[in-house]
Parts: sequence; C-alpha cells; structure tokens
Amino acid sequence: MTQQTDVCIVGGGIVGLATAYRLGELYPQKHVTVLEKEPEVGRHQTGHNSGVLHSGIYYKPGSLRAKNCRAGKQAMEEFCRREGIPFDLCGKVIVAIDESELPALERIYDRGQQNGVNCTIIDRPRLLEIEPHVAGIKAIHVPEAGIVDYKQVCQRFGEILKERGGTLKTGARVTGFEQKNGRVIVKSTTGDVDAAYVVTCTGLQSDRTARLSGQPFKEKVVPFRGEYFDVLPEAHHLVKGLIYPVPDTRFPFLGVHFTRTIHGGLDCGPNAVLAFKREGYRKLDINLFDLFESLTYIGFLRMATKFWRTGLGEMWRSFSKAAFVRALQRLVPEIRSEHLVPAPAGVRAQALGRDGTLVDDFLILESERIVNVCNAPSPAATASLNVGKLVVEKLATRF
Repeated sequence: MTQQTDVCIVGGGIVGLATAYRLGELYPQKHVTVLEKEPEVGRHQTGHNSGVLHSGIYYKPGSLRAKNCRAGKQAMEEFCRREGIPFDLCGKVIVAIDESELPALERIYDRGQQNGVNCTIIDRPRLLEIEPHVAGIKAIHVPEAGIVDYKQVCQRFGEILKERGGTLKTGARVTGFEQKNGRVIVKSTTGDVDAAYVVTCTGLQSDRTARLSGQPFKEKVVPFRGEYFDVLPEAHHLVKGLIYPVPDTRFPFLGVHFTRTIHGGLDCGPNAVLAFKREGYRKLDINLFDLFESLTYIGFLRMATKFWRTGLGEMWRSFSKAAFVRALQRLVPEIRSEHLVPAPAGVRAQALGRDGTLVDDFLILESERIVNVCNAPSPAATASLNVGKLVVEKLATRF
C-alpha cells in the first residue's frame, strides 16, 4: 500500500531529522515522512562523531559552513535547553607548538574574527592556566566551543516528529524515485511513499541517492575513516576541555586532538584514512564495489598523487599506536600509550571533485520536486537546525 505525504525526507541522520523538525515548526499543516534504512536513527555520521559544538572559527567567511555553523550552534543550544538535553560550553584551545605554526594560527584567528567567533590569542602563561599539561608557545582560546550528544538530539527530533503527527520509518532502504503526475513516488523496502516533495540527506550515500533521484551530481563521495582512542580515567586530569592542533589548511580535517565528552569521557583522534567501505568503521571492513569505486575515481587518484606523503603518514598512524601517540604527545607530552584504549571509529562522507579537490562547503542541489543535500561534512551536526531551515526555505518557494 502506498502512503501519501507532503514531504518525504530520505535519511534519518541529524540533518534529515533537523529538516523534519523545522518543517513541523514552520509548516505544521504539512505531513512529513522520514525514511531511514537502519533499525534506528543517527546510526552513521551522527552516532560516530566526537560530539563537539563547533564555534565556526575554521570556515571560510561567507561560506555556508561559516554562516550556518554560527546560527546553527545558537539554535542547537536553545533546543537542548528547551528539551533538557545536557551540553557543556567547556571551551577549546588551538595550539601552536612552535614558531612555524604561528602564521597559520593567525589566519585561523582572522577567520574567527570575521565569522563573529568569541576568541582570543593567548600566550603560554595564559594557556597553562587553561590547560596546565599542554605544550605550545601560543594558542587561540575559544571559550564558546562545547560538547553534546548528537545521537540524543537526533532521537528527540524523531520523537517530536511523531508527536506532531509525522511518520518515521526505520528499516526503510530507498531503492528508487519515480516522478509521476506532478509528484514523486519514493520506492523503499517498506513500501512506496507518494510525496509532493522529497529531501534527501543520506550522508555517506548522498552522491548515489542524488543520482538515483535524477540529479546529475558530478562529484563523488569518498569515505575517510577517522579512528579514535578513549583515554583511561587515570589520565583525564591531563585535559580540561578541548585541545586541538593548528590544522593543515589544505585539508578539511583538523588533526588528532583531545575531546571531552558530555558523558564524562575523554577521546583523542581522529586520523583520516581511506575507508574500504562506505560504512566501514573497522580496519578490515571491505566492500569491493565501494573500494573499486574510490580507487578508480579520477578525483581520488589526482588527490592521492598530490598528497601521497600525507596519506602514508595517516595510514601509518592507523596501524601504529606508537605513531598515533607521538602525534598526541606534541599537544600533551605526558600522555602515554598505556593511557589509551581503542574506541569506535567514524567515517566522514567527503565529496571529492574530479580535479582532486575536496568540496569544502555544504552542497545542496535542487530540481523541481527534489532537494538533495549532497555534501554536509563537519560542522553539519552543529549546524543541522540551520541547514534544515535552509532546506525548508528552498521548499517554501514551491509550496
């Protein structure tokens, strides 16, 4: 039996469910259906990230990431206060270890100023007041950075959707789209959904979903696995908040760092290595089709040719705990291998252009009846309520 709905959202991660939340808030008369292929919401990127409430300091001024991160962070904090979801603005420091990193630190600070982030450059004495065990000669202090459990947020979005009369179907893998009589038939393993409009927010599968919907998406998602360690309680005193290195600005990855979690833990990581499967969270997870697609994609080959030294370094840290620890010791010299135990990894859905350039902003493509969120890397979770609002505004021109 075919179900009818006003808007069908494909993907029950935080961006899809935040879009459903915004639809219910702004257009309560519209019926919303969310289809999620997994048994529960927030199973992939939402449930495998470090839980940071990003400030927006890193992103190019004027970009969708910068604008939506700032407004989205405020909206996320307001939502969590209203719904009783714990979060903590514990603050972070971005640390320059030596003078060679000072120009990049200044560039990040300038971006923060342009983006309206509350941040200051601090010297070593002030840095040690904030983080007594950290290395470095200078840092940026970002007191408004924080932590939250995004999976808990995602679950609450799903509950609110149902409370408002919407439909949430799990175990519903979408297999096709058919545009017919001014509507879209979304075919899934739990039955067809007849929708006036469709939004797709499928993360690691976003390029495939966009093409399945008829959208000519030129880029391809290449999955990068980020591996973490948990720090044992005996070493928790070494880190008070969030400690980050100065990142390599050629990449959208921030380097291995220390992150407090809202449930009292302390994580460190991630690295960034090619995943052999789109949803491959373990080193030996392999999907031959996914791997072949990545390794034969001209964009990946061009990127790998240009940055092969960096890639080998990341892979070495993946297989050598000692190498991973050395990277962490640049920030916190007292951390030791025996303080660390393996933790669940995450996989980043990164759109990559044919020229080998990583797509460094949110990317939303639209046709008459379908809006595809095609690239939503970090800080998508922080920004999700504003990304959802942006998508709803695009739909509103069609309502």
